[in-house]
Amino acid sequence: MPVFKTAYNGYSVEFSPFVETRLAVATAQNFGIIGNGRQYVLELAPTGIVDVVSFDSADGLYDCTWSEENENLLVSASGDGSLKVWDIALHPAQNPIRSFEEHSHEVNSVDWNLVRKDCFVSGSWDDTIRLWTIDMPRSLRVFAEHSYCVYSTVWNPRHADVFLSASGDCTLRVWDVRDPHASLIIPGHNHEILSCDWNKYDDCIIVSGSVDKSIKVWDVRNPRREITMLQGHTYAVRRVKFSPHRAHLISSCSYDMTVCMWDYMAPEDALLAKYDHHTEFAVGIDMSTLVEGLLASTAWDENVFVWQDGMDPRA
Repeated sequence: MPVFKTAYNGYSVEFSPFVETRLAVATAQNFGIIGNGRQYVLELAPTGIVDVVSFDSADGLYDCTWSEENENLLVSASGDGSLKVWDIALHPAQNPIRSFEEHSHEVNSVDWNLVRKDCFVSGSWDDTIRLWTIDMPRSLRVFAEHSYCVYSTVWNPRHADVFLSASGDCTLRVWDVRDPHASLIIPGHNHEILSCDWNKYDDCIIVSGSVDKSIKVWDVRNPRREITMLQGHTYAVRRVKFSPHRAHLISSCSYDMTVCMWDYMAPEDALLAKYDHHTEFAVGIDMSTLVEGLLASTAWDENVFVWQDGMDPRA
């Protein structure tokens, strides 16, 4: 399967919800510590992975999300605290078409609403979460109950007003956009929580990945104890994602440079596969909603891999 070499260190990858051969990759120069960023839009072609268009930014880009209502729009989370909106139908010189600049520190997470499709949510190292729409010049709401960096913000796949966040304050929080206060607080790990996601088939099931190297699956109806804990990574878990096609399937990537696939309901060994194709921190992972079993990952080694689950990404 194909591999693409970026100019900068990879941070986030996301398949398009409209075009099965298209994906976006957010990157940052100098491992995201200092320097520029570049948002790539890539296409899977018979000859490999092709760079369709790319947009340069003055600071590193840490996350990206596609619009759920316009196949040409995507948003990047920037190290300068801004959110950049790009329109790939326009010339790069006409981009970004918007720049939202309310966060006071790095924006680490951005996610587009899957249900309402007209808004997105961002999480920042300024400890806040903000709700946005493309057409409003300022954020619609601010959520400020986390006491440390917000690393991950993810919409519920069925409820238009509900989202989940993960923070360095070691908590997961469930929010309703109509209420400034969290609906539920889960002290999920004893170390920083870097990532979270909702199950696409059961909107009460969530997953978290932590600096403590573990992945935990939770039922929000009974949050006092996790359903299961998945162990196999040897360093911090950077990102976790539920499959859009299989209810019990979870993908993860880690600072141990591996990508793992898990069946959290397996009676014996939950670890289905471990891929070691990256040579630096693996920090971005996604599963295509349009092609079952199609995976993409990116890492600080500047590589983007796309492959079918069960195959060797390097083959």
